[in-house]
Amino acid sequence: MRHIWWFLVPALLSLVAPAQARPRDDALSGAIRCGAIADSRQWLDCYYGAAQPMRTALGLSPALAAQVQLAASPPAGGQPRDEGVRAEVVAVAAGCMREAGDRPWLDCYYAAAMPMRVQLGLSAPQAVTRPAPAPVQQFASAAPAPAPLKKPAGPPPKPRNSSLFTGMFSTARPIVRDMPMASYEFNKSGAFTVTLEDGQVWEQSPEDETYHPARWRKEASEYAVTIVPAAMRTFTMTVDGYMHKVRRVR
Repeated sequence: MRHIWWFLVPALLSLVAPAQARPRDDALSGAIRCGAIADSRQWLDCYYGAAQPMRTALGLSPALAAQVQLAASPPAGGQPRDEGVRAEVVAVAAGCMREAGDRPWLDCYYAAAMPMRVQLGLSAPQAVTRPAPAPVQQFASAAPAPAPLKKPAGPPPKPRNSSLFTGMFSTARPIVRDMPMASYEFNKSGAFTVTLEDGQVWEQSPEDETYHPARWRKEASEYAVTIVPAAMRTFTMTVDGYMHKVRRVR
Protein backbone atom coordinates (compact mmCIF):
# COMPACT_ATOMS: atom_id res chain seq x y z
CA MET A 1 0.00 0.00 0.00
CA ARG A 2 2.97 2.31 0.52
CA HIS A 3 3.29 3.16 -3.18
CA ILE A 4 -0.43 3.60 -3.88
CA TRP A 5 0.08 7.30 -4.68
CA TRP A 6 2.35 6.66 -7.64
CA PHE A 7 -0.17 4.24 -9.15
CA LEU A 8 -2.85 6.90 -8.72
CA VAL A 9 -0.92 9.62 -10.53
CA PRO A 10 -1.79 8.68 -14.14
CA ALA A 11 -5.46 8.08 -13.35
CA LEU A 12 -5.89 11.32 -11.42
CA LEU A 13 -4.03 13.49 -13.88
CA SER A 14 -6.09 12.02 -16.73
CA LEU A 15 -9.05 13.85 -15.17
CA VAL A 16 -7.39 17.19 -15.84
CA ALA A 17 -8.72 18.78 -19.02
CA PRO A 18 -5.98 20.16 -21.29
CA ALA A 19 -7.61 23.58 -21.21
CA GLN A 20 -7.32 23.87 -17.41
CA ALA A 21 -4.79 26.28 -15.95
CA ARG A 22 -1.35 24.93 -15.06
CA PRO A 23 -1.61 25.91 -11.33
CA ARG A 24 -4.33 23.30 -10.83
CA ASP A 25 -2.11 20.59 -12.30
CA ASP A 26 0.80 21.67 -10.11
CA ALA A 27 -1.34 21.75 -6.95
CA LEU A 28 -2.82 18.30 -7.56
CA SER A 29 0.56 16.82 -8.45
CA GLY A 30 1.98 18.31 -5.26
CA ALA A 31 -0.85 16.77 -3.21
CA ILE A 32 -0.06 13.36 -4.69
CA ARG A 33 3.64 13.73 -3.89
CA CYS A 34 2.68 14.32 -0.25
CA GLY A 35 1.78 10.61 -0.14
CA ALA A 36 5.40 9.78 0.73
CA ILE A 37 4.87 11.30 4.22
CA ALA A 38 4.13 8.73 6.93
CA ASP A 39 2.42 10.94 9.53
CA SER A 40 -1.15 11.91 8.59
CA ARG A 41 -1.12 15.30 10.35
CA GLN A 42 2.06 16.22 8.52
CA TRP A 43 0.50 14.92 5.32
CA LEU A 44 -2.46 17.28 5.80
CA ASP A 45 -0.13 20.26 6.19
CA CYS A 46 1.67 19.17 3.02
CA TYR A 47 -1.69 18.92 1.21
CA TYR A 48 -2.50 22.51 2.22
CA GLY A 49 0.95 23.65 1.13
CA ALA A 50 0.48 22.01 -2.28
CA ALA A 51 -2.25 24.58 -3.02
CA GLN A 52 0.35 27.36 -3.15
CA PRO A 53 0.56 27.49 -7.01
CA MET A 54 -3.15 28.31 -7.17
CA ARG A 55 -2.96 30.79 -4.29
CA THR A 56 -0.19 32.56 -6.19
CA ALA A 57 -2.20 32.57 -9.42
CA LEU A 58 -5.18 34.10 -7.59
CA GLY A 59 -3.07 36.73 -5.85
CA LEU A 60 -3.91 35.37 -2.38
CA SER A 61 -1.65 35.47 0.64
CA PRO A 62 0.74 32.51 0.71
CA ALA A 63 0.09 29.33 2.64
CA LEU A 64 2.03 28.87 5.86
CA ALA A 65 5.76 28.64 5.21
CA ALA A 66 6.05 25.24 6.91
CA GLN A 67 3.25 23.87 4.73
CA VAL A 68 4.82 25.18 1.53
CA GLN A 69 8.16 23.65 2.54
CA LEU A 70 6.56 20.26 3.16
CA ALA A 71 4.90 20.34 -0.27
CA ALA A 72 8.15 21.36 -1.94
CA SER A 73 10.12 18.52 -0.34
CA PRO A 74 7.91 15.86 1.32
CA PRO A 75 9.96 13.80 3.78
CA ALA A 76 9.79 10.07 3.01
CA GLY A 77 10.22 7.22 5.42
CA GLY A 78 7.98 4.87 7.33
CA GLN A 79 4.62 3.37 6.43
CA PRO A 80 2.07 6.04 5.46
CA ARG A 81 -0.96 6.00 7.74
CA ASP A 82 -4.63 6.34 6.82
CA GLU A 83 -3.97 5.59 3.14
CA GLY A 84 -7.64 4.97 2.42
CA VAL A 85 -8.57 8.42 3.75
CA ARG A 86 -5.74 10.04 1.80
CA ALA A 87 -6.90 8.34 -1.39
CA GLU A 88 -10.43 9.63 -0.79
CA VAL A 89 -9.20 13.19 -0.28
CA VAL A 90 -7.05 13.22 -3.41
CA ALA A 91 -9.77 11.59 -5.53
CA VAL A 92 -12.28 14.26 -4.49
CA ALA A 93 -9.68 16.97 -5.13
CA ALA A 94 -9.15 15.58 -8.63
CA GLY A 95 -12.90 15.81 -9.21
CA CYS A 96 -12.72 19.54 -8.44
CA MET A 97 -11.40 19.99 -11.99
CA ARG A 98 -15.02 20.24 -13.11
CA GLU A 99 -15.17 23.69 -11.46
CA ALA A 100 -15.00 26.37 -14.17
CA GLY A 101 -13.51 29.12 -12.00
CA ASP A 102 -10.17 28.95 -10.22
CA ARG A 103 -11.47 30.32 -6.91
CA PRO A 104 -14.33 27.76 -6.73
CA TRP A 105 -11.73 25.13 -7.58
CA LEU A 106 -9.56 26.20 -4.64
CA ASP A 107 -12.54 26.14 -2.26
CA CYS A 108 -13.40 22.64 -3.53
CA TYR A 109 -9.78 21.53 -3.05
CA TYR A 110 -9.78 22.66 0.59
CA ALA A 111 -13.19 21.11 1.26
CA ALA A 112 -11.88 17.77 -0.05
CA ALA A 113 -9.58 17.54 2.98
CA MET A 114 -12.51 17.18 5.40
CA PRO A 115 -12.29 13.33 5.68
CA MET A 116 -8.71 13.60 6.91
CA ARG A 117 -9.60 16.39 9.35
CA VAL A 118 -12.31 14.11 10.73
CA GLN A 119 -9.88 11.20 10.92
CA LEU A 120 -7.43 13.32 12.92
CA GLY A 121 -10.12 14.64 15.24
CA LEU A 122 -9.73 18.19 13.95
CA SER A 123 -13.43 18.41 13.12
CA ALA A 124 -16.57 16.31 13.38
CA PRO A 125 -18.64 14.80 10.53
CA GLN A 126 -21.34 17.12 9.21
CA ALA A 127 -24.63 16.07 10.74
CA VAL A 128 -28.00 16.56 9.11
CA THR A 129 -30.18 18.47 11.54
CA ARG A 130 -33.94 18.77 11.67
CA PRO A 131 -35.98 21.78 12.85
CA ALA A 132 -36.50 21.72 16.60
CA PRO A 133 -39.40 23.20 18.59
CA ALA A 134 -36.99 25.72 20.13
CA PRO A 135 -33.77 27.25 18.79
CA VAL A 136 -30.77 24.97 19.20
CA GLN A 137 -27.16 26.13 19.18
CA GLN A 138 -24.84 23.72 17.43
CA PHE A 139 -21.53 25.53 17.70
CA ALA A 140 -21.74 27.14 21.14
CA SER A 141 -22.84 25.98 24.58
CA ALA A 142 -26.56 26.10 25.23
CA ALA A 143 -27.91 29.33 26.68
CA PRO A 144 -31.32 30.98 27.07
CA ALA A 145 -32.51 33.02 24.09
CA PRO A 146 -31.17 36.58 24.54
CA ALA A 147 -33.29 39.69 24.67
CA PRO A 148 -33.10 42.07 21.69
CA LEU A 149 -29.82 43.99 21.65
CA LYS A 150 -29.88 47.57 22.86
CA LYS A 151 -27.18 50.17 22.47
CA PRO A 152 -25.14 50.04 25.69
CA ALA A 153 -25.12 53.15 27.88
CA GLY A 154 -21.72 52.37 29.39
CA PRO A 155 -18.67 50.29 28.41
CA PRO A 156 -19.20 47.53 25.82
CA PRO A 157 -20.70 44.44 27.48
CA LYS A 158 -18.84 41.12 27.65
CA PRO A 159 -19.47 38.89 24.61
CA ARG A 160 -22.29 36.36 24.87
CA ASN A 161 -22.24 32.84 23.55
CA SER A 162 -25.42 33.45 21.58
CA SER A 163 -26.81 36.09 19.26
CA LEU A 164 -30.08 37.48 17.98
CA PHE A 165 -29.97 35.24 14.89
CA THR A 166 -28.62 32.04 16.44
CA GLY A 167 -31.89 30.11 16.44
CA MET A 168 -32.84 31.27 12.96
CA PHE A 169 -29.62 30.06 11.32
CA SER A 170 -28.46 27.25 13.63
CA THR A 171 -28.99 24.64 10.92
CA ALA A 172 -26.90 26.47 8.29
CA ARG A 173 -24.15 24.36 6.75
CA PRO A 174 -20.69 25.49 7.97
CA ILE A 175 -18.24 26.67 5.35
CA VAL A 176 -15.42 26.32 7.92
CA ARG A 177 -15.65 23.93 10.85
CA ASP A 178 -13.25 23.59 13.79
CA MET A 179 -10.27 24.91 11.80
CA PRO A 180 -7.33 26.21 13.88
CA MET A 181 -6.20 29.81 13.55
CA ALA A 182 -2.78 30.50 12.09
CA SER A 183 -2.72 34.03 13.54
CA TYR A 184 -4.91 36.87 14.78
CA GLU A 185 -4.46 40.59 15.37
CA PHE A 186 -6.47 43.56 16.64
CA ASN A 187 -6.66 47.05 15.16
CA LYS A 188 -6.76 50.28 17.19
CA SER A 189 -10.50 50.00 17.80
CA GLY A 190 -10.20 46.41 19.00
CA ALA A 191 -11.61 44.71 15.88
CA PHE A 192 -9.87 41.49 14.96
CA THR A 193 -8.49 40.00 11.76
CA VAL A 194 -8.03 36.21 11.73
CA THR A 195 -5.92 34.10 9.38
CA LEU A 196 -6.94 30.43 9.32
CA GLU A 197 -4.74 27.39 8.92
CA ASP A 198 -5.61 27.06 5.22
CA GLY A 199 -4.83 30.73 4.44
CA GLN A 200 -8.35 32.23 4.56
CA VAL A 201 -8.48 35.70 6.15
CA TRP A 202 -11.59 37.06 7.95
CA GLU A 203 -12.19 40.33 9.77
CA GLN A 204 -14.77 41.40 12.32
CA SER A 205 -17.70 43.35 10.89
CA PRO A 206 -17.94 46.99 12.09
CA GLU A 207 -21.44 46.46 13.47
CA ASP A 208 -20.14 43.63 15.68
CA GLU A 209 -17.22 45.45 17.33
CA THR A 210 -19.24 47.29 20.02
CA TYR A 211 -21.38 44.39 21.19
CA HIS A 212 -18.96 41.47 20.84
CA PRO A 213 -15.33 42.46 21.47
CA ALA A 214 -12.94 39.50 21.29
CA ARG A 215 -10.84 38.80 24.37
CA TRP A 216 -8.33 36.28 23.03
CA ARG A 217 -5.07 35.83 24.90
CA LYS A 218 -3.88 32.31 23.99
CA GLU A 219 -1.74 31.22 21.06
CA ALA A 220 -3.63 31.35 17.76
CA SER A 221 -3.31 27.59 17.18
CA GLU A 222 -5.26 26.94 20.40
CA TYR A 223 -8.41 28.51 18.94
CA ALA A 224 -10.68 26.51 16.62
CA VAL A 225 -12.91 28.48 14.23
CA THR A 226 -16.33 27.60 12.83
CA ILE A 227 -17.98 29.89 10.25
CA VAL A 228 -21.58 29.63 9.03
CA PRO A 229 -23.66 31.81 6.67
CA ALA A 230 -25.92 34.30 8.43
CA ALA A 231 -28.51 36.89 7.38
CA MET A 232 -28.10 39.36 4.52
CA ARG A 233 -25.01 37.65 3.07
CA THR A 234 -23.08 37.98 6.31
CA PHE A 235 -21.26 35.25 8.23
CA THR A 236 -21.04 34.19 11.88
CA MET A 237 -17.71 33.05 13.33
CA THR A 238 -17.72 30.99 16.53
CA VAL A 239 -14.49 30.96 18.54
CA ASP A 240 -14.12 29.55 22.06
CA GLY A 241 -17.89 29.53 22.54
CA TYR A 242 -18.43 33.17 21.45
CA MET A 243 -20.01 34.34 18.22
CA HIS A 244 -18.97 37.27 16.02
CA LYS A 245 -20.18 38.73 12.73
CA VAL A 246 -17.38 38.61 10.18
CA ARG A 247 -16.62 39.20 6.52
CA ARG A 248 -14.04 37.53 4.33
CA VAL A 249 -10.98 39.53 3.30
CA ARG A 250 -9.33 36.87 1.10
